Amino acid sequence: MTISVGDRLPDATFKIMTPEGPSETTVEELTTGRKVVIFAVPGAFTPTCHSNHLPGYLDNLDAFAAKGVAEVAVVSVNDMFVMDAWSKATDASGKITFLADGSADFTRAVGLDNDSSGFGMGIRSKRYAMLVDDGVVKALSVEEPGAGVSVSGAPAMLDNL
Repeated sequence: MTISVGDRLPDATFKIMTPEGPSETTVEELTTGRKVVIFAVPGAFTPTCHSNHLPGYLDNLDAFAAKGVAEVAVVSVNDMFVMDAWSKATDASGKITFLADGSADFTRAVGLDNDSSGFGMGIRSKRYAMLVDDGVVKALSVEEPGAGVSVSGAPAMLDNL
């Protein structure tokens, strides 16, 4: 079942890269008592994700902060080393939180997984964005497969705030 507005995010642990090396963070640590925007991409470095989706959020960090968003995070079914390389390649390291969901545990738990085996990518995440306030989903926008970035992009999310 797909998560909906009003639902609490499920417990999950993400792998992250810190200045000290590999680490973990949980949904609870990320969202408790905070307003957070989480957007998901099918894959780090994939054309639309790399050239369109992530840059929109990176370019609008100040606008999100001005509307009370404490953190912007991106989730992908990739390992933490790929996510770390992507953060550095986009100059987003330390600005956006890169959450590796390598086994798609979180992605499956929220019901936003997509079988991309036909493209040689295996199980991946659907493209979406959500506003989470103290662990509860306040807004959720999921793209139709192959639609690019419209309802889950930064401008659309800013309109939800």
